[in-house]
Amino acid sequence: MSTETLTRPALPPIDEPKAGGLTIRYSPTDTTEIAENPPRFTWLPVIEDDALYTLRLSQDPGYPKGNTLVFSGIPLNFFTPDVALPPGQWHWSYAQCDAAGTPITGWSTSRAFTLAEGLPETPLAPRAGRYDGCTMAHPRLWLDPERLEAFRAGVKDDPSHCGWSNFYEKSVLPWMDTPVVTEPAGYPDHRRTAAVWRATYIQLQEVWYAIRHLSIAAKVTGDAAMLERAKAQLLEVASWNPMGVTSRAYTDEWAYRVTNALAWGYDWLHDDLDDAERETVRAALRERTRDIADHAMRNAKIHLFPYDSHAVRSVSLTIVPACIALMREDDAEVRAWLDYCVEFLFNVYSPWGDNDGGWAEGTNYWMMGMAFLIDAANRLKSWTGIDLYRRPFFQNTGDFPLFCKAPNTRRATFGDDSTQGDLPCIKTGLNLRQYAGVTGNGAYQWYCEENLRLNPGTEGAFYNWGWWDTNFDEMAFRTDYPEVEATPPEGGMRHFRGIGWVGIQHAMHKPDEHIQFVFKSSPYGSVSHSHGDQNAFCMAAFGEDLAIQSGYYVAFNSSMHQVWRRQTVSKNAVLINGNGQYAGKDKARAIRSSGRIVTAEERADHIYIRGDAAAAYSSLTPELRSVEREVYFIRNSYFVIVDSIDADSPVSVDWRLHANAPYTLGENSFRYTGEKAGFYGQFLWSEAGPAELSQETGFPGVDPKDYEGLPVSTCLNARFPKATRHRIATLLVPYRLEEPRRIFSFLDDQGYDCELYFTDSEENDFRIVVPKTFDPGTPSKKIQTEG
Repeated sequence: MSTETLTRPALPPIDEPKAGGLTIRYSPTDTTEIAENPPRFTWLPVIEDDALYTLRLSQDPGYPKGNTLVFSGIPLNFFTPDVALPPGQWHWSYAQCDAAGTPITGWSTSRAFTLAEGLPETPLAPRAGRYDGCTMAHPRLWLDPERLEAFRAGVKDDPSHCGWSNFYEKSVLPWMDTPVVTEPAGYPDHRRTAAVWRATYIQLQEVWYAIRHLSIAAKVTGDAAMLERAKAQLLEVASWNPMGVTSRAYTDEWAYRVTNALAWGYDWLHDDLDDAERETVRAALRERTRDIADHAMRNAKIHLFPYDSHAVRSVSLTIVPACIALMREDDAEVRAWLDYCVEFLFNVYSPWGDNDGGWAEGTNYWMMGMAFLIDAANRLKSWTGIDLYRRPFFQNTGDFPLFCKAPNTRRATFGDDSTQGDLPCIKTGLNLRQYAGVTGNGAYQWYCEENLRLNPGTEGAFYNWGWWDTNFDEMAFRTDYPEVEATPPEGGMRHFRGIGWVGIQHAMHKPDEHIQFVFKSSPYGSVSHSHGDQNAFCMAAFGEDLAIQSGYYVAFNSSMHQVWRRQTVSKNAVLINGNGQYAGKDKARAIRSSGRIVTAEERADHIYIRGDAAAAYSSLTPELRSVEREVYFIRNSYFVIVDSIDADSPVSVDWRLHANAPYTLGENSFRYTGEKAGFYGQFLWSEAGPAELSQETGFPGVDPKDYEGLPVSTCLNARFPKATRHRIATLLVPYRLEEPRRIFSFLDDQGYDCELYFTDSEENDFRIVVPKTFDPGTPSKKIQTEG
């Protein structure tokens, strides 16, 4: 008699490709720094767009039944559980599943992570029931009907309530006398030009303002003429071709403004439109939202490639408010768009930084991204109760501009910046006020007040008015958050590990003592709005920019941007054999052109930073073996910079430093004199021999039209002779013009080390030891310091 053993057919393996430089990662792992509970789970999706996943979690690597958490029917390749987990070691894996939650593939690689005690708990409610408590009445954006009634009563008792009278006078009444805007004509011959882009951008931003502000004011005051005026502009916009010149594919920034105008108008005027008008507006809003959402989710695939600046921005800027306005209990498509956005913001966001709160694209794009994120977070919180601000990134991100772009600086930080050398946009300060309201951090409120004090009358500048009306922002903030008392910011250093930035601020609240220094060596390389600036630095002191980022961000693909601004030649960095770092249009190559912060420490009498930029330079100069830069900020007073470069064959080094005006040059020294501050520098020692110093004012290779009427900066270039090994020690001493400062130094380079000695007028001594070697193949020792 024979017996048969019935066995279950083996499931096919899950498709589990290797993550790339531009893709989302498998996380968490045993090397992941986890800052919230539950952790965020991400993996590379399978090829099927409609795939579902099941995720299992256990503290036992065998995933025993009864001791394993299972989450099924997950439609995306990222997931936030709806429960916090007990601390300790955990294991997780995922599989593709069917609609019933049954795995249809084998399980993925099992990955482990450790969850510490006391982490902030930030679970996310599951899709089922996520919006059950949300009102389906209108309005929903900013105020719901109950809060609207309370606001109306507050305004009746006090016209200045929450800034209402200011908003009404400056941001409502002007639109009563402005003609209804008709559909734009687009570009001449449909070829993009910067002038038409900017003019139409402003026009469509103003259409948004007109509809939103007239609609709100009409509902608060009951003004029938105002209501009709708002309806007229709303219905005009709803008649425009959604796939025409205001579509996403034609110019996405125009499309975002039109869609937002429709969302606010549909929401606030919903009950004052007749059935036909309501359906006309809804249809236009829905089609435009679908166009933007489909691009982000299906074409740009930000769940797989999260480094698309505009597509990621569209989530908070446009899709979230549009979905809140459109939501109906029976509209599965709108619900799916909103679920995607909520889960992306709760999990992947921000792809430009980590829990330290940094933003790899720089402080200006932080300002823009945060402004839109804050709007979306506030709308979600007021309508759904979902609170993004509890996540560590949002608790910490105010530190990024606080430490990397002080309110009195202009060009002393990194990344694209539309202010063209003006002080930080006032929206930077208003963002920090929001985070003061969220966190209670008085230093953020101080920044806001100082930023507004230094920027009177700039509300109408393109880089402010073209993106936001601060009168509305003021009113919305005051209805939602308390004002926090300002407190002077603490000085010191912040290391934003995830983006490879270090910001130093000394006495920011005392202009006569203030020093800012920002250093960058980033794993993001030159992707998106980042540049070829690994191991570069910027410096400001005593109320004036000193060592600057050169050039202007006039437009993304202008000659200024591509030939100069993005390139290493415009940075306070080195060129090697005349080459900088790759900063072209190939995104995969750009993100590989990276750097890393090896060390960033506050020590007893100095701050020490060490950056490694070998990967950034080797793309264009493959004979390089190592490229490091070390920075010492000594007694909050002066800087010593040591560059260490090794190569397989002799290479020349150009040491570059940019300032707003020409230098006075000596044989091995230089001095810059500004309007109220200056600095001097000395090349203290070079193992390869002395440098030849020169300077050039201008932007070689740039179309002069790109900087017509704008100040032109000067670059100091110190060229060191060819060698396989370079060790360059440089002293930089900033000072107020009324109080010149000297740092005395000498060196002893006998034997195997170069010892650099420093002393100031108060006889504070410092020593740096730079190891030498006479065998270029011998790995260099770490630099030693003594205070």
